[in-house]
Amino acid sequence: MSFYADSSDYKSSDSDFTSEEEKKSEFGVPLPNGGEEDEVPTDEETPVPMSKNSGNRFLALVYDTSLTDNEDAGPLELHEDRINLSEEHVMFCRKANLYNETFNSESMTDVIWSNQIISSDMQRSVGHIMCIESTTLEHAKDLLSRDPIVQGLTGGDISNIPLFRWRQVRDFSLRVDDGRVGVPNIFVAMDRTPEEGVGNTREEVREDYLEYLIRSERVIAAGPIHFPTEFKDDPSSTAVGDFFIFNAEDRDDAIKFVEETPSAQAGLYGSMKVHGFNAYDVTGKFVASNLVHPQKTKNTEDMKEALEHWGYPVNDLQTKWLNW
Repeated sequence: MSFYADSSDYKSSDSDFTSEEEKKSEFGVPLPNGGEEDEVPTDEETPVPMSKNSGNRFLALVYDTSLTDNEDAGPLELHEDRINLSEEHVMFCRKANLYNETFNSESMTDVIWSNQIISSDMQRSVGHIMCIESTTLEHAKDLLSRDPIVQGLTGGDISNIPLFRWRQVRDFSLRVDDGRVGVPNIFVAMDRTPEEGVGNTREEVREDYLEYLIRSERVIAAGPIHFPTEFKDDPSSTAVGDFFIFNAEDRDDAIKFVEETPSAQAGLYGSMKVHGFNAYDVTGKFVASNLVHPQKTKNTEDMKEALEHWGYPVNDLQTKWLNW
């Protein structure tokens, strides 16, 4: 015996009060067309497909002063040039991330995040660090070469842009919220070379280093950076440094924190950099009609017009939140 939604053991169609004129389902729901087959076609809704580009994360370290050919360009001029290109950079990244079956289906890269790094005096931008996810190194390089800021600085030449594999530590304990203590900072460190006597220092301090980061409760994301080999499991893709994003009360606190890491204390690093940063919003902006207050639809239309201007797919069937 089975029970229905009202906990009874009978069907509504068994009721003595069901008329012959009104056909109902076994659950008491009136059937359209007197119970005849409904010929109205139905549309099957499918979810927006996940990106096919997961598997490898790369870090591109784009420092403006090391890339420009203009010897007369000062820090302020480079800052102005970067600011002028920031909107193009953001839109470029957003559209790369809008992969689906009917728009941008050939996209082979995702931009996980892009952070504008700023000078130590917090007065100007000096570059950006971008996390690119792709199945191959070549696709990551291709996207980097087409970045509007890179185009503006080098014409697309990425030969002098450091690009590494980033093996992010996938541990929930290294996912503290941004700004929990002060503001987020970026740490980039490169190991000393074998000629400088680095030896096996990295392996010797690995566990102490990770414990230090976890116990600090201020690290947002972390992981070693490796040579950007074609294949992830290439034995020559050895670790050459560390990268992490962490919270600090101010710059002095940030410097103190990184200097006290077991790896720094053991002399692993040949160089260390700490940057404040502004996060570019590269995830994308989406818009849907206001179903609660339909009279505000004009806001939706204005946004769709702006999206079309920026090159978004306003008639794309797979991203209905853009096109309702």
